[in-house]
Amino acid sequence: MPLDTSTYSLALLRLDGRRWNELRRLTAQISTQASADGSSFLSMGNTKVICTVTGPSEVKAAPGASGRGDEAVVSVEISVAGFSGVERKRRGKGDKRIYEMQTTIATAFQATLFTHLYPRSTITISLHILSLDGSLLATCLNASTLALIDAGVPMRDYICATTAGSTSSYSSNDEKADPLLDLNGSEELELPFLTVATCGTEDEVSVLVMETRVQVGRLEGMLAVGVDGCKQVRDILDVVVRARGKRILEGSQL
Repeated sequence: MPLDTSTYSLALLRLDGRRWNELRRLTAQISTQASADGSSFLSMGNTKVICTVTGPSEVKAAPGASGRGDEAVVSVEISVAGFSGVERKRRGKGDKRIYEMQTTIATAFQATLFTHLYPRSTITISLHILSLDGSLLATCLNASTLALIDAGVPMRDYICATTAGSTSSYSSNDEKADPLLDLNGSEELELPFLTVATCGTEDEVSVLVMETRVQVGRLEGMLAVGVDGCKQVRDILDVVVRARGKRILEGSQL
C-alpha cells in the first residue's frame, strides 16, 4: 500500500516511513515463562527482549558483606544472544556497556519499588536480548516494568522509556534541527540521541542517559519529545496489563 502523502510531505518521512513523533510498533506479553515469578516479552520495532523476575527471595548475607538489611536489593542480569545483531559476537560478563545498563536499570527500580516491604531479600531481574535495532535500554526498562507487575512486586507507578534524537549531528551545528522519537539502530549510529524514562503521568524523569554530543539549544526539544513518547508507551503498557488482569478475573470466576 503506497504511503499517504496528501497531508504530509514524503521528504519529511523517515527511512521506515514514520513521522518525526511516531513510535515504532510496540508489542508486549505478560506471563510468558511459567517457571518464573514474573515474566514478559516486549518488542520495540526489531528490538526484542524477554524479561524474567525472581523474588523477592531471602538472601543469606556473606561474612563481611555490606548493604542495608531493612529493604530489598534489586539485582539486574543482562545476557545478549550471539545472533541478536548483524555481527555475531559473544559479550562476556565484563562488558562495560552491559554493566552500565545493569546499574542504570537497578538504580531506577530501586527507587520506584516498595523495597522496604521486603527486608533482607533480593529481587532479580533477568533480561535476555534476542534482537538489536536501537532503543535497547528503553526496551529493557519497559520489559522489566511488565515483568515486575506480573510478579506482583508493588511499585509507585509504571517506569516507561523511549529514545529521542535530533535530525542533525553535532558537527553540523544546526540549531534549528528537528527532534525525532524512538530511534532505530541506523539512526542511533548517525544522530545524537538520549534515553529517557518517566515514572507515572506527572512527567517525573527516572532515567536520563545521553552518550552523544548535542547543542544545548536542541536538548530541551529532544527531552520534551522523549517525555511525550513515554506517555504513549505508558498507554500501551497499561492496555497490556489491564487485558491480563481481565483474563485472570474471568478465569477465577469459572
